[in-house]
Amino acid sequence: MSGFDSSANYSSASASDDTPTQSAHEFTVRFWGVRGSIPTPGLETVRYGGNTACVEIKVAGKLLIFDGGTGLRVLGKHLMEELPLDAHLFFTHTHWDRIQGFPFFLPAFVEGNTFHIHGPVGQNGASIKQRLCDQMLRPNFPIPLQVMRSNLQFHDISPGSVITLDDVVIETISLNRPNRALGYRITWNGRSVVYATDTEHIPEQLDQGLLYLAHQADLLIYDAAYADHAFYSLSPELADGQPAAWYAGVEVAIAANVQQIVLFHHDPAHDDDFLDQVEAEVQSSFSNVRLAREGMVLHVAPQSANNGSAQ
Repeated sequence: MSGFDSSANYSSASASDDTPTQSAHEFTVRFWGVRGSIPTPGLETVRYGGNTACVEIKVAGKLLIFDGGTGLRVLGKHLMEELPLDAHLFFTHTHWDRIQGFPFFLPAFVEGNTFHIHGPVGQNGASIKQRLCDQMLRPNFPIPLQVMRSNLQFHDISPGSVITLDDVVIETISLNRPNRALGYRITWNGRSVVYATDTEHIPEQLDQGLLYLAHQADLLIYDAAYADHAFYSLSPELADGQPAAWYAGVEVAIAANVQQIVLFHHDPAHDDDFLDQVEAEVQSSFSNVRLAREGMVLHVAPQSANNGSAQ
């Protein structure tokens, strides 16, 4: 298989590195939580991280946050140094690993901050506001959402919705998942990042909607935990010897002519050593694939006004 340019338009930084100052000319992606299902703190998950899904994108001077797993709590602590905030939160769906950090998101409790919260309506008709409220009701949580003193603006969106924030465009599709989930494409200045997680791979059949969303994207963040049924196992040993499951996202990326893919939403049963093995296996054939790590920063280079190449 081919289709990846070996010269990636990104650079990575460890969790201890300083985040670049936000400006109108940057397009960066930072991972604050990379796990699926349940947080997995411990000595065996230090290198990749144990927080559940949360991805921060800074683009054209705007702050976009995708999903609010426990990584959102850590991001919130970081953002307390950048007040006041005007940011957008986008939820793919409302399983616990996508919303459980929201009650601990400190900036939401600070008056003067504004958060535009976007998410799909549930299968039962519940709005994104209702589902976030329900999570914070007793006996589940002692503090109701109404205690949050920031300006919370809720927006119900559906597959096909397009959100335009000046010259930044966010497109949505429905991912291949029985319980529904949204995929997002963020485009600015001729560059695009696609966030498509919790999508199920059908063997020998590529998702046409995802191919459309990811077409010629610079970066595809793709669900790797449950790429096929081999990874429903709670034992990484049982999944060993099934590397083809991890190529599902790579196949999509090649078909869509994506420049780089990051495998995301790691199974809680997969420790650092196992994920190292997976990354080495995939990179032996596809150099522009990596596994998401907490603290990893990817810089999406803007197009040159002269020739369209990455700067």
